[in-house]
Amino acid sequence: MTRAAIAEARRIVVKIGSSSLSTREGGLDVERLRRFVAAIADRRDEADVIVVSSGAIATGLAPLGLTRRPTDLPTQQAAAAVGQGLLFAQYTQAFAERSVVVAQVLLTVEDLSRRSHHANAQRALLRLLEFGALPIVNENDTVATAEIQFGDNDRLAALVAHAIQADALVLLSDVDGLYSAPPSAGGRLIPEVRGADDLADVNIGGIGTAGVGRGGMATKVDAARIATGAGIPVVLTSAELARPALFGEPVGTLFHAAPSRRPTRLLWLEHATSIRGRLVVDAGAVTALRTRGTSLLAAGILAVEGDFTSGDPVDVQTTAGVVFARGLVNFDASDIERMRGRSTADIAADMGDEYGRECIHRDDMVLLRGVHV
Repeated sequence: MTRAAIAEARRIVVKIGSSSLSTREGGLDVERLRRFVAAIADRRDEADVIVVSSGAIATGLAPLGLTRRPTDLPTQQAAAAVGQGLLFAQYTQAFAERSVVVAQVLLTVEDLSRRSHHANAQRALLRLLEFGALPIVNENDTVATAEIQFGDNDRLAALVAHAIQADALVLLSDVDGLYSAPPSAGGRLIPEVRGADDLADVNIGGIGTAGVGRGGMATKVDAARIATGAGIPVVLTSAELARPALFGEPVGTLFHAAPSRRPTRLLWLEHATSIRGRLVVDAGAVTALRTRGTSLLAAGILAVEGDFTSGDPVDVQTTAGVVFARGLVNFDASDIERMRGRSTADIAADMGDEYGRECIHRDDMVLLRGVHV
């Protein structure tokens, strides 16, 4: 894969961070926003584009008389409520000057975590593209709770790219690419990442800015991992280099896509689910699930954690606490508590034939990559 894959992409998700749209004092930098809009509008002549934009909280600071990003959740929500309308108004005006109709789409993690919500979001975004509109997505910070620290929309952008089966994801921030260490410490720019080995010596945790944003380099690398696992190449660079990045020029860092797309269902299950509970399993079940690809039977379950219902996503972990799989359960937590450690035949005789089946079917389970047990 080369940069040509970005230049030839026909459906692109572009994420821009708060720091790339803000002034040094923390308010919205309209000139920066307009330069970004110009680059997007030019690329949109040849491709469908979805923008995932941070900046609502930062935009709401000045109108509320705040001089810095608040740390408490209610004030963050208040700033988001004020700033979201102002931010979208600027986008609407700037794109209208280029005859582009924009649509505001506010999502929470839940919208991409539950299968039914995920499908609804997917249909809405694709329909907007069919109408020729440009969706501008932001996390719904006004109603989000723990999700308000989701990672400056990086992971959200990767999940949106996955949902619409994008051809490319471009992550824009105030850093022009992935460095082996902070540039101030002599770190070198890494032009391409082909796999985990290329990140072995990278000091990811030490790179990135805080400022008015809430993400860092770690969240961007995580987003790239999600997207490339879905077969989507990723370019990471600065907002000032948005235009050359969108047209496939050699700027920033290119994360190569995996050789083949993982099934949508499994990628959704691995990355987008809000976990409702945990099942602790014995060593025999660990081996069966990891090496033979079997379903999870009640006989191998030692403990049940959480108050989940049938169809909810749960983690599967070892007795040492290592989570190695994730799946959709066929029964409520209270039922599995009665079933655990027992044979299928015994359960069916005691509770009825409808309970005489697997707790998680193998088609509804994904083994988490990079986990060693």
